[in-house]
Order: sequence, then C-alpha cells, then structure tokens
Amino acid sequence: MGIFEKLGLKKEEKLEKGVEKSRDGLLGKLGKAFVGKDKVDAATLDDLEDILITSDVGVKTTIEIINRIEARVARDKFITQGDLQAILREEISGLLIENSPDRPAEFTADFDKKPHIVLVVGVNGVGKTTSIGKLAYLYKKAGKDVVLGAADTFRAAAVDQLEIWSERAGVPLIQQGQNADPAAVAYDTVSSAVAKKSDIAFIDTAGRLHNKTSLMNELGKIKRVMGKVVEGAPHEILLVLDASTGQNAMQQARAFTDVVDITGLILTKLDGTAKGGIVIGISNELQVPVKYIGVGEQIEDLQIFEKTAFVNALFGKNG
Repeated sequence: MGIFEKLGLKKEEKLEKGVEKSRDGLLGKLGKAFVGKDKVDAATLDDLEDILITSDVGVKTTIEIINRIEARVARDKFITQGDLQAILREEISGLLIENSPDRPAEFTADFDKKPHIVLVVGVNGVGKTTSIGKLAYLYKKAGKDVVLGAADTFRAAAVDQLEIWSERAGVPLIQQGQNADPAAVAYDTVSSAVAKKSDIAFIDTAGRLHNKTSLMNELGKIKRVMGKVVEGAPHEILLVLDASTGQNAMQQARAFTDVVDITGLILTKLDGTAKGGIVIGISNELQVPVKYIGVGEQIEDLQIFEKTAFVNALFGKNG
C-alpha cells in the first residue's frame, strides 16, 4: 500500500470514528423502530420522521427527506425495511450534493487571486481559533505560504491561544495584543500577506453575537480596511459552529447569515456528539456549503467535508 493510500485510509478511519456516536444513535433508533417490519408504510415513515428530527436533522430537512422517500415508495410500490437505509443514504446524499457538488478528493488549495483572504467568524467556545490553526496546518501541508491575523482582541487570551496554534502549524502570526483595534490587526495582516507574497491569510474575529448591529458594524469595518489593501477581500467568510450544540448551532448560523455574507461553514466537535445530523440540516436549510468538519483534537483532524463519504460514514459501511 502506497503512502497516499495509507493517508486516505487514515482519513476514512478518522471520519468513521468521528461520527461514531451519531451513527450508533441513528442506527440504533432505526433498528428499534423497524424491528419485525417487512415493508415501508405510512407508520414506518412517521417513525422515520421522528428519528430524523430527534437526530438533529431539523424539521424542514426531515420533511424534504420524507417527501423524497414517499415518492420512491409510490413509484416502486413495494419497498422493504431492508431497502430503507440504502434509500435514506441515497436521498440524503442527493440533498447535500444538490446544494453544492463534492469538492475534489485531493486538496489542491488553488486560488484565483493571491493573497486569498479568509475571515473566520463564530461565537466563543465553538472552536474558532482552534479551527484556524488546523486550517493553517492543512494549507501549509499543501505547500502554501500562510499567515494568521489575531483580530479577536476582545476575549482574554484569544491572541495567546492563536499564537500557540500558529507555532504548532509553523506559520507567522500578526498581532497587536488584547484590546487592539480589530480592523487595524486585519489591515496589518493583509498588508503583511501582500508584502510577503503569501498565498492565503486567515483572520480571527471576536466571537460575539450580543447585538447584530454591532456585529455588522465591526465586521463591516474589518472588511472595508482589508478591501483597501486587496481588492475584493475577504474572498471567503467562514462560520465556525459547534456540532454538539445541535439546533443551537442552527440558530447561530441563521443569526450570522442574517448580517454577514457567509460563504462556507466549519462544523467542529463531531467526534464528541451524537448530533451529527445537524450537518445535514444546516447544509440544506441555509444553502451554504459545509466546507470542513472537525473529527478530533489533533492538528490534522480538520477534514475537507466530502458529502458522500460523510453519509456513508454516518450509516456505516455495511448499511
């Protein structure tokens, strides 16, 4: 087995392990609900609806999935309970892929413009700063020149935490310490990325959602000063959400997308929760692609989100 096959296998195993609690919960519920049944009928679909909702898929997305399965039942006339998991897998995969196609399996990290500027937002405690450090490692491993900006100057020790991650990833950090002007840090970070001809810059922001107007004003100022240095910056705005909070993550996502043009999502802490269904609901309802998922605490445990692989891991290889 070659080195790339080994790396791919390790990634697959990490994903399988990362969604283990969600998989056990979902398959356990399915097994208990459908024991002794030999076909899919109205009562079966009612049970399935309850299972998906209690697995944090969300009401809206659950209804869409049930409608798709009802159409399959009507078309095929007779579907056994044994077919149901395969159909679920197909319909959930289809729902996710309709939102946006799968990204390439190989991580290329190619950008139309350099430096590529990424603003990272999210409330405190979701793993935002940790995710930035892991992203920096991922891109550096792909051969890119990376710089980080510590513009979360509000939270105590946020700058120190990002400095630790910058050292782990082996990338430079632009900072001015706590209570500095976040926009000034962002400006310096982008300017440094231009001067050093960096490929990509990640800029941390304060994890506050206490007031939508103040959030909009702060992020608006950061975006304006970055745009003065690099036209069109930021090129991406990534929202970090804690998957273990289930529907609370959905509420945070709605609140941020109301005031910020979010281009992608990072779902963290999947390995510590049985609420992995939230990945399906958030991706579908917000029409914003999930780009990365966190499946462990190690620096390499932030993975590119591949929809089909995720659904297969959620339902098990033999499902």
